[in-house]
Amino acid sequence: MENQIVETGILIIGGGPAGLACAIHFADLIRRHNEDVENGKSRAARLPLNVLLLEKARATGNHTLSGAVINPLALRELLPDMSIQDMPFESPVLKDDVRFFTRRSSFVLPFHPPYMGNQGNYVVSLGKVVRWLAEIAEKKGIQVISGFNGSELIFENGKIAGARTGAFGIDRHGRPMPNYLPPADVRARITVLAEGTRGNLTKTLIKKLNLARNRNPQVYSLGLKEVWKIPEGSLEAGNVIHTFGYPFGFNQFGGGFFYGLSQNLAAVGLAVGLDYEDPTFDPHRAFQIYKKHPFISGILKKGKIVSYGAKTIPEGGFFAIPQLYHDNVMIAGDCAGFTAMPSLKGIHPAIQSGMLAAKTAFESIKKNDTSLSQLALYEELFRKSPLYQELYAVRNFRQSFKTNLFFGMLQFGPQVLTGGRGLSFSGRLKMKEDCTHCRPIAELKGKTFLEQNKAESGFDNTLTFDKEAELFYSGTKHKEEQPSHILVPSAETCRGCIEKYNAPCQRFCPAEVFEIIVDVKTGKKELLLHPGNCLHCKTCDIKDPFENVTWQPPSGGDGPEYENM
Repeated sequence: MENQIVETGILIIGGGPAGLACAIHFADLIRRHNEDVENGKSRAARLPLNVLLLEKARATGNHTLSGAVINPLALRELLPDMSIQDMPFESPVLKDDVRFFTRRSSFVLPFHPPYMGNQGNYVVSLGKVVRWLAEIAEKKGIQVISGFNGSELIFENGKIAGARTGAFGIDRHGRPMPNYLPPADVRARITVLAEGTRGNLTKTLIKKLNLARNRNPQVYSLGLKEVWKIPEGSLEAGNVIHTFGYPFGFNQFGGGFFYGLSQNLAAVGLAVGLDYEDPTFDPHRAFQIYKKHPFISGILKKGKIVSYGAKTIPEGGFFAIPQLYHDNVMIAGDCAGFTAMPSLKGIHPAIQSGMLAAKTAFESIKKNDTSLSQLALYEELFRKSPLYQELYAVRNFRQSFKTNLFFGMLQFGPQVLTGGRGLSFSGRLKMKEDCTHCRPIAELKGKTFLEQNKAESGFDNTLTFDKEAELFYSGTKHKEEQPSHILVPSAETCRGCIEKYNAPCQRFCPAEVFEIIVDVKTGKKELLLHPGNCLHCKTCDIKDPFENVTWQPPSGGDGPEYENM
């Protein structure tokens, strides 16, 4: 069966804040243009609204997870005729604390670290916001199709001609089943990649066209989050708490958060920098330890967990943003690395970048020119935008913490005073990829994370949960008969990793996808995959020290089904 051919003007891959903002803003630009033509204000020709947005989740918002505290400025710009009261926010931020945790106690900082204040911001469920934006997009005439992923880009003469969707109805051996549907080739004049963190198409595009030359490599944190139902009065809606210190040592980047939502819900989470050295470190276990802290457990002890999930966060900052365009293609949102550090805000940068991509697409379609030189307008618009100023002002923030917390804090002060340059003579601090940081077990000095936390190994299934139990609260579902969407091509490389690093995949994965078993015949340790557990965080694609794991989207919209996340 031949691939189906679908023609469209603009193809957007990803139904998150960036992709939906791009679609909505493009629709508004087309509408205003056509109104001007009809009213005689313009002699240009009418332009068709021909936009197709593909979202890999079964329903828009199912795979969406964020802290989340949102700066509403981008939504106000995107939807100028809509009031804040009409937006699906949980609560305005009413109280905003930063706490330092020791093992048994905590104290509130008497000041907010620069750029971390949340006055005027709102606590949200990003999944709700995304579902709401999808409804707006569809009302404006955007075709939003869920349950279809972009499996590969279509290259023609070195240029992007669209993207191919994944086949549906293939068994684990690659054979078509009775419900088989072949891939569809979606051909487009412009393709906008808004896939979220570590997008598989974006990763391919950047590598093939060398779009990250002279940039820092992108680095990430893994964010783990739970939503709890708590007794009334335990944590008021709009109460925002960020923490640093315990359970991290001074040589590790990370922090926690605790947000009061509406309807007596609370979001609690931990973000862990993936540049850690100890291969025995387990982010999920660290999260469970974090919840045992008296301050956190005191609020959660009479509550009940509702949801669980995880995602990676691009933290490389300004110097890790790749070239954002090429012939017929642009990159927006998380997959471009648009995260504002140190506030760790990615929602409004995603929306802003999507709008800039929409403006560029509109001008290009109007001129009938989608070439590299024309799409360079995207970079020009970015450099003139408030987003550029926001990211440039903290351009060396994350790099400052590559050694330890103490030196990072020492370097951050000069950065604030020098407009982001800091102590670097070149004006740019560099980073290494996260996969390069793990040290062999034999080279570790002192006690490992597992040795230090032997006493914390149990789970009570009330406050703390193992990964298998957490999966129930993520709603994750994958068809067992489909091929694994997590590719590990070299078993020999895995054996080397087990010997050298004690298989860090079994710990850095927050969903029990990787299991090390002993072959009863040979006595050798082998890797067993459980791709059905996958939360689509893509940590495996990022942190594996041998880069022997590749994540790609599964077919048919499978994955987590997040609620209130």
